[in-house]
Amino acid sequence: MKSPSRYLASAMLMAALSAPLGLMAQDRDQDHDRDHDRDHKQVRVYDRDHHQYHVWDHNEDQAYRQWMSEHREKYRDYHHLNAKQQREYWQWREQHGDLDRDHDHH
Repeated sequence: MKSPSRYLASAMLMAALSAPLGLMAQDRDQDHDRDHDRDHKQVRVYDRDHHQYHVWDHNEDQAYRQWMSEHREKYRDYHHLNAKQQREYWQWREQHGDLDRDHDHH
């Protein structure tokens, strides 16, 4: 019959040998999460007149394209608009609240 100290020593040895495997799996998970976050980073745009941020996602991009079309403008990236045009866009968005599902009120 083995003594309790031999069981304890065996258990400690097994734990010591398996710990690096657990750490490697954890590192791999963190790398995946970091890559996923980088690929899906949320872009927020500040609306000065209404003092709020908006998440610029697919829905916001579609609303922006609608605004551009209604104003018979050739598509330009939102960030290339001047401040007056950006304010006009957010004013239009405020009037079209049914499109406004993705406010981030921070």
